[in-house]
Amino acid sequence: MNQKYIKENANDVVHHLEYNAERPHLIIPEYGRHLQKLIDQATEIEDAETRNKAAKYIIQVMGSLNPHLRDVPDFQHKLWDQLFIMSDFKLDVESPYPIPSREVLQLKPEVLKYPQNFPKYRYYGNNIKYMIDVANKWEEGEMKSALVKVIANHMKKSYLSWNKDTVKDDVIFEHLYELSGGKLNLLQSSEELINTTDLLRTNKRMSNKVSSQGQSNKNQNNKNNKGQGKQKSFQKNNNQKNQ
Repeated sequence: MNQKYIKENANDVVHHLEYNAERPHLIIPEYGRHLQKLIDQATEIEDAETRNKAAKYIIQVMGSLNPHLRDVPDFQHKLWDQLFIMSDFKLDVESPYPIPSREVLQLKPEVLKYPQNFPKYRYYGNNIKYMIDVANKWEEGEMKSALVKVIANHMKKSYLSWNKDTVKDDVIFEHLYELSGGKLNLLQSSEELINTTDLLRTNKRMSNKVSSQGQSNKNQNNKNNKGQGKQKSFQKNNNQKNQ
């Protein structure tokens, strides 16, 4: 008579317990260990037709785990790429998309070139230097003179936004002469820039406008939150009355 139940030794059961620290590393942990085991089993299937069927089934399971991404363009392409990545590129199946390679996956993007100019007068910013370089390339005339005056006024405005004090036009002209490499010379000019008081008033108005916009948005959010709270309390009272 066959025995239906075989009593196991407690020490043997404890000895065969599996811990995550002892298990193989998950390549994409978001899909879980069960899906990783399915892919490992599909990789070991010898029959090509059966292996392809298993791969398509696994793709369906992966898609069901992310139903909110089914309408995303190239979603199926992404699933097939992840399938090959999770198989450590050992799965030999027919894919409707180009099969990725380990070399392409390990490629690093090129380093972005940031404008690390480290200017001497940082409060003017890089844009002023770009404008000065453009003005240096223009031919002499009324257009260039007008552009140089605009640049000088903007330099004075930027100077006062960081150094909230008075500044003479001669200082701005000296900085302009230095930044332009001596090509834009207003040191002997009789040009007068915008009055310091007007620029300070403009900077203050702009800062107050920004702060008032932030405060108004904050107040609007508070009103919305209060309105939602009142609506919830009203609904709660109605429910209690109906009960």
